[in-house]
Amino acid sequence: MPKIGLAEDDLKISGLIKNGLEEQGYDVAAFNNGEAALQAFRSEPFDLLILDVMLPGISGTLLCKSLREQGLALPILMLTALGTLDDKLTGFNSGADDYLVKPFHFKELLARIEALLRRSKDQEQPSDKVLSFDDLTLNTLSKEVQRAGVQIVLTAKEYALLEVFLRHPNQLLSRQYIAEQAWDVNFDTGTNVVDVYVNFLRNKIEKGFDKKLIHTRINMGYILK
Repeated sequence: MPKIGLAEDDLKISGLIKNGLEEQGYDVAAFNNGEAALQAFRSEPFDLLILDVMLPGISGTLLCKSLREQGLALPILMLTALGTLDDKLTGFNSGADDYLVKPFHFKELLARIEALLRRSKDQEQPSDKVLSFDDLTLNTLSKEVQRAGVQIVLTAKEYALLEVFLRHPNQLLSRQYIAEQAWDVNFDTGTNVVDVYVNFLRNKIEKGFDKKLIHTRINMGYILK
């Protein structure tokens, strides 16, 4: 099921939302302040975010705006006790996709989440056949990979690794997440298999080209940017 990031400083509300969504099968990571949420949303892949407007540290509005400026295109739902038109417009102008005023019924929250995820999936489908970043493209039907018009031959593992990066551009991915997504295996911290294959992939998609695309974050993982 999709992974949802929840930023809500009211622990009672946060607990109710988290428990309710997990009962529906969602994977939920909850944060009670803006700084912690921003750090997590930058470094981990999520399918949808729920942001309370009145967060301590960094407000939900500024958090949303910052994530959009960094290129994150995932659905964002704002929660707030402020229900005026101007408040809603502020939320939408910051990059939110939907706006829910407190107090609300959990069924309505669930319905809005499902609608946002469905809409996001529908929007991805037409372009999902060809994944691209900068001058690098991957065709999921023909399995062809090109950079700047030059065809690149990859092994099956290198192809799977590149597909993970292209589906999560500008997101810091941990080695464990990469291994689980690319090869559907539990990550063994005692091995460097991910690092080895990242180097293999770099040699094929970066050697001979001016711009480096896959960047290392020491002790954290890798990012396509």
